[in-house]
Amino acid sequence: MSSIAVGDKPHAVCIPVPFQSHIKAMLKLAKLLHHRGFHITFVNTEFNHKRFLKSLGPNSLDGLPDFRFETIPDSLPDSDADSAQDPYLLCDSIRTNFLAPFRNLIIKLDDMAASSNVSPPVSCIVSDGLMTFTITAAEEFRLPITLFFTLAASACSLMGSEHYSALVERGFAPLKDESCLKDDILDKVIDWIPGMNGVRLRALPYWESDIFLNFTVEAVDRAHKASAVVFHTFDALEQDVLDALSSMLPFVYAIGPLQLLLNQIPEHPLKPVGYSLWKEETECLQWLNAKAPNSVIYVNFGSLAVMTPEHVIEFGWGLANSKHPFLWIIRPDLVAGETAILPPDFVANTKERGMIVSWCPQEKVLNHPSVGGFLTHSGWNSTIESLSAGVPMLCWPLFGDQQTNCYFTCNEWGSGMEIDSKVKRDEVEKLVRELMEGEKGKKMKNKAIEWKKLAEEATGPHGSSSKNLDNLVKQVLLNNSDVLRD
Repeated sequence: MSSIAVGDKPHAVCIPVPFQSHIKAMLKLAKLLHHRGFHITFVNTEFNHKRFLKSLGPNSLDGLPDFRFETIPDSLPDSDADSAQDPYLLCDSIRTNFLAPFRNLIIKLDDMAASSNVSPPVSCIVSDGLMTFTITAAEEFRLPITLFFTLAASACSLMGSEHYSALVERGFAPLKDESCLKDDILDKVIDWIPGMNGVRLRALPYWESDIFLNFTVEAVDRAHKASAVVFHTFDALEQDVLDALSSMLPFVYAIGPLQLLLNQIPEHPLKPVGYSLWKEETECLQWLNAKAPNSVIYVNFGSLAVMTPEHVIEFGWGLANSKHPFLWIIRPDLVAGETAILPPDFVANTKERGMIVSWCPQEKVLNHPSVGGFLTHSGWNSTIESLSAGVPMLCWPLFGDQQTNCYFTCNEWGSGMEIDSKVKRDEVEKLVRELMEGEKGKKMKNKAIEWKKLAEEATGPHGSSSKNLDNLVKQVLLNNSDVLRD
């Protein structure tokens, strides 16, 4: 790859939605494309760029000559550098403010290519599927564009979102108030969504905000304009839905789990480039080393979920009363507007078998032999990482695609159990015990290990995800890029 002249290298501009999980997934895909000979420009917001430098170190984003980081403004007021930005404001700003700076960045990159031999001209865009302004830019610059869905990221959840307008037409959406959530309507079987026979209304993606809803529906509607659509999944996991989507969208590629694909490149020069907007507390790995195999329940509700102080207390006492060791990630902003405070008697009760940290290297934790279960919000990154590690899940979905991911984890993939949204300590205790020591837990563990093996097959040298990545490069990202710019 290094013998290719700079001007002849394909140049992909990769831009994620500026949230932790989106950035992490896109950065992994960008590393894989770099390994296949692409010059990469990875685009963060100015705010997140500063957060990365703070959490990873001042030289952490130096990259390589052919893997560079650029920034664009997010047009939001300054906020706490240790907290996620308001997702509603950020989604609204993405729709209204991001096109102009992104367009200017492409012009800048092409001007640099014309005036020096440092980088090639931009030849394609790899965009988060929710960043619809990139489709406008791709059309203006006549560039092929691949949409990578990193939220609403399972094929199943995107299929559910694809049919939102049909749900509206049939009177099943929108759910106007909380009374709808208590109605039998949520148990209505929706039997007309391709590849998702038998799914209930409550398992389809749900947004508690019109901003999130409009953001997602617009993205799904415009996905048809892309050159290709990529999902962070693998064929065996979601075959029926992927087949159905392939007849509805342009080229569809299942490329995942991404970390297992990266593991095939042991000497990757970008391996040290991290993904975390928070500083990872790696001492938890040493703590896990002292625990018995499959004995620890790992608890993490992701980078955006916010809960009440009461939820924290109920989860805490459920974990304490289960008597199982636990590693619990409590972000600084996990409780809206305040610090999560656990009572002194809880701390005293669990000090010998519980560890609480603010952030951790999740995939290393999930693959640690002492971890036997994962209490999760069912975000897609967490779900695919848990399946990749062969770890069964307790699922507490909150919004969006998490409902769908939870449903398939528990009902189709046999690797999870759902916790009631109200969160009561007795139920948490009961389900933790069942997961870690019960017969159902053993069956879930076996199913998770089966999915791990299938994920490893998919990402092997001749596996479906490896072939799909090669085909994405050959059929879309390298296909006719010169003709498009003429």
